[in-house]
Formats: sequence, C-alpha cells, structure tokens
Amino acid sequence: MAQIYLVRHGQASFGSQNYDQLSGLGQTQAQQLGRWWAERGLQMQRVVTGGMQRHRQSALACMAQCAGVDEDQLMTADWHTDTGFNEYNHHEVLARHVPAFDDPAAVKHFLMHTPNGKQAFQEIFSEAITRWMSGVFDSEYTETWHRFQQRCIRALQHQIGLADGAKNIAIFTSGGTISAICQHVLGYPDAKFSELNWSLVNSAVTRLHLQPATADKPARLALAYLNNFAHLEVLNHPPSITYV
Repeated sequence: MAQIYLVRHGQASFGSQNYDQLSGLGQTQAQQLGRWWAERGLQMQRVVTGGMQRHRQSALACMAQCAGVDEDQLMTADWHTDTGFNEYNHHEVLARHVPAFDDPAAVKHFLMHTPNGKQAFQEIFSEAITRWMSGVFDSEYTETWHRFQQRCIRALQHQIGLADGAKNIAIFTSGGTISAICQHVLGYPDAKFSELNWSLVNSAVTRLHLQPATADKPARLALAYLNNFAHLEVLNHPPSITYV
C-alpha cells in the first residue's frame, strides 16, 4: 500500500517583494521535519516538488536532514518536478478583490497599521477566495478555481499512476493544493476549501494511503491524517508554528 505524504512548504516571505522563498524560520521548520522523519526511520522512495522555489527549498532542507547530509551533498537526480502541484495565484486572487493590494508593501502596511490586522486581512482574503470560486468573474483570472482544482487532482493521479514500486512518496507543495486534494478525497463541497486552507501549518504533513484494488473494489485513496505538525509541537516553542 503506497503512502503519500503531502508536505506544505515552510514559512515563506509574506509581505516581501518575493513571497516565493523560505524565511529563516521556514528553513528551520523544514529541517525539523526531516529530523523527525529520520528519528522514526521513515524513508521516501520518491520525492516530488511543485515548480515553486519554496517547494524546492523545503524539500532540500527536509530531505538533507532526513538523510543526515548537507544540502549540497543530497542526491536529487531522481526527484520529480510537477508544476501541477503549484499553488494558485494568491496574489492575483487578492488583487482582483482589492486592487490596492497588488503592491505587497500595501499588504504589509495594512497588517502593521490596522487594528487586529491579521484577523482583518484573513476576512478580506476569505472574501477574495469566495469571489474567485464563485465563477462569476472567471474572465478576470489567469486560472479559474475549477481549473486549479482539476490541475491538482490530475497531478496527484499522475503520481499514483507511476509504476515504480514506491511505497513512501513525499510531495512538497502548498496549502491550497493540499486543501484542493483533500477536498476531493473527502468529497467535501467547495465551501470547505477555505476552511481547510486556513488551518494548514507551514511544514505540516497530510498523509494519504492508496488502498489497492480487490476483486470487487477499485483502488482508492483514503485520508490517514491531516495537517500533522507534531515535529513542531515537540519543540514547545509556539512561534515555530506559522500559517503563511
């Protein structure tokens, strides 16, 4: 039975001109996951990353610790890159709802100078997601909600279809991608997407297992656990647990 580990990237550089890179804490979060796996003897037979820099950086930091080597010594020639696991364009989704937020500096200013800034921003972003998912404004987005959803599902199905005998598969991706996949696996309505998405911790792991086909049942995916960040909880350091 194949086990698929969907790993959300470590904390990225929210509010900067280039969100798509790990912060120092994000690097540490990914490294801590690798140490956690190593301590439990968990070995990955296939490593997959989305096409984003933060996916690759998270995979390098995690898997180097898992293997007990420096990142520049890590063997990555057999890794797979699949842009189907890329995040939706959160910047575009937000800016279509609040055009002023097209500038990351405006977002940072809002967070710093608005009372309860994080909560207020989350409410605005939830509204932006609802607008994107409604289908009413599809012509304004480079990728509609439905296309994003189907892209994520196709990427997962492609990995399942690879006949290389891998039992443990690590996929380093983003929160939106993981949420779309879990929504599909659980059969949840679209409205549950945002709820799932907001709950995912940086470097947290969601595990799926592929139940093999039998004489009377086709192979199917089942959720083993969602948003496991025990590797951060054991640090007993609440600031290590982040969501962006």
